[in-house]
Amino acid sequence: MERYEDACGLIARVGILPLAGLIPGHPSLDGVTPKEHWHTGTERDPWLWRARFPGDGTAAYGKFIKKKAVLISADWFPMVQRLLGFDEEPEERYRDGLLSKPAWELYQLIRDDEGIETRELRARADMKSPDRKKEFDQALAELQGQLAIVISGVKEKRNILGEKNGWSSTSYQATEDWMRQYGVESFRGTREQAQTDLKLNMEDVCTPEAAAFLQKVFGIR
Repeated sequence: MERYEDACGLIARVGILPLAGLIPGHPSLDGVTPKEHWHTGTERDPWLWRARFPGDGTAAYGKFIKKKAVLISADWFPMVQRLLGFDEEPEERYRDGLLSKPAWELYQLIRDDEGIETRELRARADMKSPDRKKEFDQALAELQGQLAIVISGVKEKRNILGEKNGWSSTSYQATEDWMRQYGVESFRGTREQAQTDLKLNMEDVCTPEAAAFLQKVFGIR
């Protein structure tokens, strides 16, 4: 697979596409694309595609499953959010002790500055020191695991002349804002209905091994 449009079609077809091998018997982005195209900076570079998928509403992107980066199609995402996310708002979860203080602090910054990138986020959260990097990474993983935030893209680091200078940085967005931006509606049914609908979708496109893995992830019996 060498074209971005083909990868978009694959995501629409299989619903969930990890960046790297995660789901047994299931495709991953690195498994369906030529290795020599990665990190080339060309239009055929899947590493660049990963930022385009959420940037055009094709798929939500984040470390949603087992702290691994996955792409979830806009059609499947509402069901996944219903199963892995929470009914309560992050503030309520924080008050109830279900969200850590660092995660709550990062969430507020991300919510209030749509598309904030990693370097700026660490600076504003006062987590730039090396001894707080682990805490920062864990808080981001916690928010993604609860589907409170998504990776919205990447931003290039540039110097005062506007020239690219250094590595690109991941940017984040509150999940509800990403969904609103691309017209992705929340699942309106119960968790049981979401489980039923998602199971039917998986039966159509997943191998038995992949279906068993994902059903366990989503608590589907």
